Amino acid sequence: MRSKRKLLDLFCGAGGCTAGYQRAGFWVRGVDHKRQPRYCGEEFIQADALEYLASLIESGEIEDFDAIHASPPCQAHTPLRKMWNAKKHEDLIPQTRDLLHGSRKPFVMENVPGAKLEYLPMFGVYRLMLCGTMFNLRTECGAELQRHRFFETNWSHRLVPSCRHGRSGVVGIYGDHAQDRRRVVTVTGSTPQQNVNRNRSRKTYSINDAQTAMGIDWMPMSKLSQAIPPAYTEFIGQQLLNAIQAQEASHAL
Repeated sequence: MRSKRKLLDLFCGAGGCTAGYQRAGFWVRGVDHKRQPRYCGEEFIQADALEYLASLIESGEIEDFDAIHASPPCQAHTPLRKMWNAKKHEDLIPQTRDLLHGSRKPFVMENVPGAKLEYLPMFGVYRLMLCGTMFNLRTECGAELQRHRFFETNWSHRLVPSCRHGRSGVVGIYGDHAQDRRRVVTVTGSTPQQNVNRNRSRKTYSINDAQTAMGIDWMPMSKLSQAIPPAYTEFIGQQLLNAIQAQEASHAL
């Protein structure tokens, strides 16, 4: 019986993406420049993610892995970058993309709406968007998770389900949703909050509500607000396994 496929998770944080790939059947090594004591993968390396990937490519050790996931920092692409007191953040997407292509491995690169992820199918570059409502992610009281994230791949994927917004209250793990007339929960920074009727009423939600909506029970709010729901990468990981098999079959011809 073949051992599990191995995936390298760059900029892994506490492992939201890692957990999804594990559920899909991958063995995962995470890499992050910050110490991650709550990381859930099989191995963790504290290092600069891009320097680490470059070293694996140069040494040939990248051949130990079947695929790569990368989530370069999103701060350069979020609406918060336009605030008067916002700090300038470097856009690492181009550097990350170059190294991922240089690895010659099937890859996934994730980021927020507004990030310049490519869709060039004629060149074998694809993009998809996932949302919590596609996977019925919600709090116990029924408020939906609307957390849109985009994924660039160098392999084709099957069609994804449509967003199903508006069936109940909304959980947002981004922005403040002050424009939304419905009940809205935001999970940003270290405090999840509920906003009602254009922010006139305000109530703090619990960490348990945020964890339930995200499908993550091992992270504090400071990590949760930056995380990707594992349901997203479980969905992607199942298709990635097929892409790996297809690539191996084409190389065998």
